Amino acid sequence: MSQLNASELRAGIVFVEDGNLWQVITYEHNKMGRGSGSIKVKAKNLRSGAITEKAFITGARVEEGDVEKKKAQFLYIEGETYNFMDPVSFEQFTISKQILGDNAKFLYEGLEVSLIVFGEEALGIELPNNLTYEITDTGPEEKGNTVSNVYKEATLSNGLVVKVPMFMHNGDKLKVDTRTGEYVERVK
Repeated sequence: MSQLNASELRAGIVFVEDGNLWQVITYEHNKMGRGSGSIKVKAKNLRSGAITEKAFITGARVEEGDVEKKKAQFLYIEGETYNFMDPVSFEQFTISKQILGDNAKFLYEGLEVSLIVFGEEALGIELPNNLTYEITDTGPEEKGNTVSNVYKEATLSNGLVVKVPMFMHNGDKLKVDTRTGEYVERVK
């Protein structure tokens, strides 16, 4: 496997440390005075789902994780297991809810995702940055109080609950940012 300089670790990059595969969530580089800098990353263990912070000195090298990203379609949930299918080979993969973590709440039947695969083992998914949903239940629009942005809770077609502007109604479509879980914009 090839080596990566620790300064090349960015969000989404997979590396190997102590026999575990880690995916970088956040990256921070600190340089203090005359000494060497330090690199701090928040990383997710792709097998257990555990998230931890790791620190490296500038110039440190890590082993690059040899993972493959495959297109996959979300099929269904069976207990604590989520099932996906490769649309080309029709091969099916299962991933536990623990490993999916917060990504599980954005899934709906037929959604296309990128599956992170190591050998024959499915380790996780990457969602598109924005997904479109339909509002199934929200409170009534209230008159007045229009000086500032006022939000209300809305339940979406997959059960996800987000804060939306007061003008949104049942049946409206909207985009949600999968990185933050927040309303982005109304979809016509």
